[in-house]
Amino acid sequence: MLASARLVSSAQTACAPGGASRRASEGIRGPSRLGLPVLLLLLLLTLTPRADSSWWYIGALGARVICDNIPGLVNKQRQLCQSYPDIMQSVGEGAKEWIRECQHQFRHHRWNCSTLDRDHTVFGRVMLRSSREAAFVYAISSAGVVYAITRACSQGELKACSCDPHKRGRSKDERGEFDWGGCSDNINYGIKFAKEFVDAKEKTVKDARALMNLHNNRCGRMAVKRFLKLECKCHGVSGSCTLRTCWLAMSDFRKTGDFLRKKYNGAIQVTMNQDGTGFTVANKNFRKPTKPNLVYFENSPDYCVMDKSAGSLGTAGRVCNKLSSGTDGCEVMCCGRGYDTTRVRRVTKCECKFHWCCAVRCKECEDTVDVHTCKAPKRAEWVDQT
Repeated sequence: MLASARLVSSAQTACAPGGASRRASEGIRGPSRLGLPVLLLLLLLTLTPRADSSWWYIGALGARVICDNIPGLVNKQRQLCQSYPDIMQSVGEGAKEWIRECQHQFRHHRWNCSTLDRDHTVFGRVMLRSSREAAFVYAISSAGVVYAITRACSQGELKACSCDPHKRGRSKDERGEFDWGGCSDNINYGIKFAKEFVDAKEKTVKDARALMNLHNNRCGRMAVKRFLKLECKCHGVSGSCTLRTCWLAMSDFRKTGDFLRKKYNGAIQVTMNQDGTGFTVANKNFRKPTKPNLVYFENSPDYCVMDKSAGSLGTAGRVCNKLSSGTDGCEVMCCGRGYDTTRVRRVTKCECKFHWCCAVRCKECEDTVDVHTCKAPKRAEWVDQT
């Protein structure tokens, strides 16, 4: 598993008001001449049930080799990769960000969005199933690409875009009129590029899974746009706010993750229409899915025991909360198998005091805590198919 603590945290999304703004293009412009950086996680965004590709060795390959020779990239994705190497760097950063968010959202669940070392499927075979976990991963990955590209545009890191060129002149909100200024996040460019790159593989086939992936990809892109917020700076005597300069900025990616996690809880099981153009609700008691709803076809495994054919890593050895009755509780997490208890010594900062000026000094306190971990299933329960 790639530990979430090792993933690089994101930078702030909003530019300061009055920041320099280059002229943004109306569409995706000509090729950048920047060298392609190492992208450890680039292919996470393009894996589908039809891809049998490996991304583990990407760091050892050159720019042209990465774009031309990695199995699983369709022609459109390869062309974008070659033409926009600087944007591909943002795609790689977005991959790290959404994996970290996925692991945060499911940290207390049997399926915890674990990535597998030296495994071309990245998440195990769970992504080969049309489950609600796959629906969430496609949505959050698409959102991560939008977020990273949009942020890079506003920070002036890309040649093809900058701040939103359409946010100019005057406008109004519930507080009155204001002037557009500063550096509004160019969310439309981020969405446009993410749609072209991430959706390209699904558009090469006409099957139910491709339709499901396209739907959930769109849910992820729109989730980022949903949390755009208006930020303003006041002008006037003593900051009286008689005049305001405002810009649109993305919210923290955690809000997108929280939103998509709720959509995962309410995901709708569907089947594809006979004409192959949409979905029919599998259970007639449920409402027809709308654009913001995540959709899936197959029921999920229980993830209690290792079952490689189902993409389940099992919960043996997972830490659980003895006192919780929720999904992180030992009864639920361990699937009724019981748990082991280990006493460990823990050193923490304590008795912290502020000293003028300007330091905080703490003591180190040591205590003993019980750590509970799920028991492994009995040998007869193991399902370890290859």
